[in-house]
Amino acid sequence: MTALLALDQGTSSTRSIVFDLNGKILSVAQEELTQHYPENGWVEHDAEEIWQTQIRTAQQAIQSAQQPIAAIGITNQRETVVLWDRQSGKPIHRAIVWQDRRTSQWCQDLRNQGQEELVRQKTGLVLDPYFSASKIKWLLDNVEGARKAAEQGLLACGTIDTWLLYNLSGGQCHATDVSNASRTSLMNINTGNWDDELLQIFDIPRSLLPEIKSSAEVFYTTDMFGSPLPIAGIAGDQQAALFGQRCINPGMVKCTYGTGAFIMSQCGEERKDVNGLLSTLAWRIGSEPMHYALEGSVFSAGSSVQWLRDELGIINKASDIETLATQVDSSEDVYFIPAFTGLGTPYWDPHARGLIVGLTRNSNKSHIARACLEGIAHQVCDVVDAMRQAQSIDRLQVDGGASANNLLLKLQADLGDLEIHRPQQIETTALGAAWLAAIGAGICSESDLQLNDDLQVHSRIDQSQRQVLRSRWDQAVQRALNWAADDS
Repeated sequence: MTALLALDQGTSSTRSIVFDLNGKILSVAQEELTQHYPENGWVEHDAEEIWQTQIRTAQQAIQSAQQPIAAIGITNQRETVVLWDRQSGKPIHRAIVWQDRRTSQWCQDLRNQGQEELVRQKTGLVLDPYFSASKIKWLLDNVEGARKAAEQGLLACGTIDTWLLYNLSGGQCHATDVSNASRTSLMNINTGNWDDELLQIFDIPRSLLPEIKSSAEVFYTTDMFGSPLPIAGIAGDQQAALFGQRCINPGMVKCTYGTGAFIMSQCGEERKDVNGLLSTLAWRIGSEPMHYALEGSVFSAGSSVQWLRDELGIINKASDIETLATQVDSSEDVYFIPAFTGLGTPYWDPHARGLIVGLTRNSNKSHIARACLEGIAHQVCDVVDAMRQAQSIDRLQVDGGASANNLLLKLQADLGDLEIHRPQQIETTALGAAWLAAIGAGICSESDLQLNDDLQVHSRIDQSQRQVLRSRWDQAVQRALNWAADDS
């Protein structure tokens, strides 16, 4: 039996999963990750905690699987950045998480200077604090001595895949893959290389940056788990999910429900640009041409359920929301806009704030729970509708933890007029990384990989009902956006 280890480092937890080549889970180990909120709109992780939780869960998963591991794949929360000292290997500051909005004003200043179109042409991204470059600049400008040390070549930086790879290699390998590099705002996605003009705009020394490699090749052979094991596949979490869902043909679309919700459409070898969406790299297999994708990002999905659990206390665990929400037939015009860290696609407003609107004396926690799930589904619909400007979409592949929520999938089908397909193996992010590693290590080819459906959900409401619900959602979102405008 061929066993593959996937290191799945996410925003809220760190996991390690061992799969066989057919996608069956042989073992899994997981630890929650501490969230740090030092100021309003700031989100940080302890990079040392990320590494320690990853190595512990990997050791636990390998031991539980009781099968020899053939290759290791890495998938990770994207855009989150770490800066560390090359000599000691220690971070000089907590990692700044993709959700963090501290550089909002600086990004606005760049837009005011007319830089957004150039950044868009080269990176496929908008000027937004979501992406890595402004976070790196903040660290260089705000950590004492960081910029001088960086200019002297004493520091290294990277997204979380790079940080894990660096530690797995004992500091010998400072690299990333094209999918993660494409999320930094520093790589030209037309060439696949770091771009000098972008580095100048963001004021970042090239010496900080890792080498860019493909998503499926041997990055390093580590002996950290005993026998030598090739680290042979790396992809950002959403690209890994796209690969794991076998969305390999242009026009195929997937949504991963995690802390956020991320919708990605395969474009093949041709880059596409649609207003309000991101153009990004899906992957590159070995020396083959790069594959492109269109992406929309919902900043708060699973995190809105966590908010109901941790801040309001109306559920004890995340899975309780489905039971609570099914106690009512509708949200009765209660709308929940979870703009805790702004709104992503297609609004790209870092200043928007969350709202619950439409409350009456009759509203209770079940209505709020259902409105929360509807809010997740509506946000996904906003992205799908934007993608429909470029192509017809009637089918959506889903994965991620919240895809186990059948009510959410029914709401998604209804509100989006979509046919929802959930695979038997919903851990497709980790599976995608494992499969990339299998290809990179020469264990199998793409044609050997396949995924089977577990559930299909079809829309149950007519177009007029859908239009009313979507229109009211739009009205609620405008209130969240107007709140930001009034506040400014």
